[in-house]
Amino acid sequence: MNSTPRILAAMLLGATANAGLAFAAGTHPVTGEALAENQVFTYRVLDEHSSVDPQIVEDVSGSDVVRDLFEGLMNQDAQGRLVPGTATGYTVSDDKLTYTFSLRDDAKWSNGDPVVAGDFVYAWKRAVSPALASPYSWFMELMSIKNAARIIAGDVPVDELGVSAPDDRTLVVRLSQPLPYFPQMVTHATTFPVNPAVVAAHGADWTKPENIVSNGAYVLTEHIPNERSVRERNPMYWDAENVLLEKTVALVINDENTALTRWLAGELDRTEVPAGQFPRLRKEHPGEAISFPRLCNYYYTFNLSESGPEAFKDVRVRKALALAVDRRIITENILAGGQIEAFTFTPAATANFEVPDVEIASMSQAERDASAKLLLAEAGYGPDNPLKFEMIYNTSESHKRIAVAMSQMWKQKLGVETTLANMEWKTFLEARANQDFELARGAWCGDYNEASTFLDLLTSPSGYNDGKYSNTMVDELMTEAKTANDTQAIYTKVEQVIAEEAPIIPIYHYAGVYMLDSDVGGWPINNIEQNWYSKDLYKIAE
Repeated sequence: MNSTPRILAAMLLGATANAGLAFAAGTHPVTGEALAENQVFTYRVLDEHSSVDPQIVEDVSGSDVVRDLFEGLMNQDAQGRLVPGTATGYTVSDDKLTYTFSLRDDAKWSNGDPVVAGDFVYAWKRAVSPALASPYSWFMELMSIKNAARIIAGDVPVDELGVSAPDDRTLVVRLSQPLPYFPQMVTHATTFPVNPAVVAAHGADWTKPENIVSNGAYVLTEHIPNERSVRERNPMYWDAENVLLEKTVALVINDENTALTRWLAGELDRTEVPAGQFPRLRKEHPGEAISFPRLCNYYYTFNLSESGPEAFKDVRVRKALALAVDRRIITENILAGGQIEAFTFTPAATANFEVPDVEIASMSQAERDASAKLLLAEAGYGPDNPLKFEMIYNTSESHKRIAVAMSQMWKQKLGVETTLANMEWKTFLEARANQDFELARGAWCGDYNEASTFLDLLTSPSGYNDGKYSNTMVDELMTEAKTANDTQAIYTKVEQVIAEEAPIIPIYHYAGVYMLDSDVGGWPINNIEQNWYSKDLYKIAE
């Protein structure tokens, strides 16, 4: 078990005393709500996070932890709007190619060192370095940072990345082309700073609780893999006096029904609602069973690489499978939590995006089923030659129920024979990344609130194009969109191409479906990205 070092423990004790001053009156300084004495937030996660290294983390639950431990240039408020983080603000050149960020002079690392612009330069160069091979290096390329793509490809040295620190309080970023949503992208974990000396001293072990140094509102004090991680208030954080929550605990609970039982027993403050149980729980726990739109999609991806099944290289097979999925049964009967059936990749909740018309969406399910049967027969599959393949998903009761339902739909309507396989999270990520699958579950939560965060995934160079779909038109359109004044027509065309070629099967667009204890204050329900920060939460006296 990792334990808190003695020096850090002493710092945390001091933080507790200071925090007491912050709400000595016993009420929230803004809302006036009476505050609980025990300011600890405990929540459930499905799987062990991939990492707490900002340049390595690649999953949602890991990013939630990293946002507490590290602070980037900008943060988001409860509505998802940009607010100052380690930077107090930024300016943009007339040609929109240079962003200059001004760093606050009171930002410190948890060991007391000042946070300087060079720490961001180091982290961003680290993110694109072929030596690190960050799973999110492609994100830096999407940000249009000068030379990022060439560095990732190994064509130019890391030091030629378009980021510099003329002094400790100034970070200059040069882009290869204007990118209107660039500022939104610096709230992503990949862009967060790391302490160069700590990384150099400890190598791959630098993120262990006994070694880690961070600049966010919290420090990592305990981590037991596949069981729990604990982050506690950082007394060195520049705004520590306004942080009310003392501790946040993430518990790994693979079974969602077990998690619900523990929430009902008062052991958890937040957990996901098990599939199909939201209507009942909303009646039994009004105000605590909540559902709201999320900037996420749920889909299955075909392996279209050379290692993928020959059958899936036939668009008729892919379209038949996509058509035969009755999404309404999944959203209304299996999940029943406000999820929206999906026929396009990008959710309707995405800012400045209008869901385009695609043929599959305008058909009745009976029409889809009839079309699916014709397409599969044309492709040469039927009773004497049934289509067979394996579909994989990461371990979860909800994922299992959806996979079972899809396989039954295909069996009953098309005579398709499927084998289901569930995998532990990291094994699942590796299988997808290595194209060691035939049909795989996928889900994506937007890294920023713009349609390209979804559609770029299906471009040829995307680091998360696990199915290796490649379409020159899609690639060209998405490149064009980066500098276009009006992107809707471009995104409409991309979605229509995707619907026609069916490299993926969109299933539904997410809702945040939680059991959230009534004593939790500050949860950002209106932030569609659900980028939440423990520093903005608090516990209300019951």
